[in-house]
Amino acid sequence: MKSLLIFFRGLMFLKTTVTGLSFRTISREYITHSFLGKWPQGSALTTANVTSHLGFGRFGDICRKHYSEGSHHCNVGTIGHIDHGKTTLTAALTRISEMNGFAKFVSYEEIDKAPEERSRGITINATHVEYSTKLRHYAHTDCPGHADFIKNMISGTSQMDAAVLVVAATDGVMPQTREHLLLAKQVGVEKIIVFINKADVVDEEIKELVEIEIRELLSDFGFDGIETPVIIGSALLALKGDTSELGEQSIKKLLNVFDSYIPNPTRDYTSPFLLPVDNAFTVPGRGTVVTGTVVKGTLRRNDDADLLGYDKNIKTTLGDLHVFKKSVAKAVAGENVGALLRGVRVQSVQKGMVLCASNSAIISNCFLAKVYFLSASEGGRKKPVTSKYIQQLFSKTWNVACRIDFIDGVSMVMPGEHATVSLTLMKKMVFDPGQSFTVRENNRTVATGIVIEVKPSVRIPKSNLSKVIHE
Repeated sequence: MKSLLIFFRGLMFLKTTVTGLSFRTISREYITHSFLGKWPQGSALTTANVTSHLGFGRFGDICRKHYSEGSHHCNVGTIGHIDHGKTTLTAALTRISEMNGFAKFVSYEEIDKAPEERSRGITINATHVEYSTKLRHYAHTDCPGHADFIKNMISGTSQMDAAVLVVAATDGVMPQTREHLLLAKQVGVEKIIVFINKADVVDEEIKELVEIEIRELLSDFGFDGIETPVIIGSALLALKGDTSELGEQSIKKLLNVFDSYIPNPTRDYTSPFLLPVDNAFTVPGRGTVVTGTVVKGTLRRNDDADLLGYDKNIKTTLGDLHVFKKSVAKAVAGENVGALLRGVRVQSVQKGMVLCASNSAIISNCFLAKVYFLSASEGGRKKPVTSKYIQQLFSKTWNVACRIDFIDGVSMVMPGEHATVSLTLMKKMVFDPGQSFTVRENNRTVATGIVIEVKPSVRIPKSNLSKVIHE
């Protein structure tokens, strides 16, 4: 009788907690993505399993309680070359935080859980996890390191307040180490923390040489190469429970550096909200959910909103809001949120669209911008750039084809020079003054810039940018 009573109490708890659904409506399809996480194969759909997987267990409650009591929120993440240990470090951070009672451990397999990621043994999609310290709550983005998935890296890095550059002591600085630092600088990441990984398999002299090389590289890209903290350790040892200086102690040092070196981010909570869409999916029986990091403002349930981008302007209303699997009444700037949209089909939503307060933003395909073309020594072009230059432009979570035209009688710009240009996008996007962007050609970054003015849209004949005529 006692066990039966406990079971029915669990059912009532679920009925009032799991986004308003009764227990009988919960399905495996519903328990997916960032609302509820990936349901473990072979696990029974029981009250205990569901509540545990939802994060209502001891560690999830402690982490959220700690966050709600006034601690600051900060967005961090791991960047660096492929196979240098970014995902392993992410898992180690959650393990050490769990030991301190401030997180729920997320294993390597749970972070790289997509079938293609597991088959290839690499990170493809940026993944978000959470953990806390005594001073702060952290949302952590694990970015892919492979050059083929650089747009996912740009999208992930654009959401960070600070980044952890992971460098394997066995390899030192590699091509994607340089490119990730460059891109981090371009999207506005101001603070870099270095973690020299795999330090257990090299000698002291190699560690010192790698640290010197990294500090020089940081200075070359405009970061503080002298004062930047460098932590030496092994994420794999920490995951295995090694208590040495290179194991768990190195991860604890890294968490302490997070608290001391990263300043509390300044957030804009009063402006109309703006959320670049990072992902979209359907929750059966509920509707379309979009996820992303709130750039500014505050989202509240039942707020009217616009979904803008790729020539679309869709009117909608916010339903439920989730922040790390917890239903909330509002979500503020800096938080990674899942928002349920009413009356919107998932086929209408694309990564890179912007969810914003109703009538607070406009879309256009024509802009005025300041651009710097990287020199050959910085990884840019060797040849000059002329008008009608068409390449892919990346900003926040989107990328579209773009045409660059020089103005004021300028016909050609050499690599290493600045210029004021007219940008014409293939699709109408939200591209506000002050927003930074990156231009890439043949898998390399060739230019970076900032928007200074939004201009009226222009017609693109037969979807051919080369045929656009500017007045």
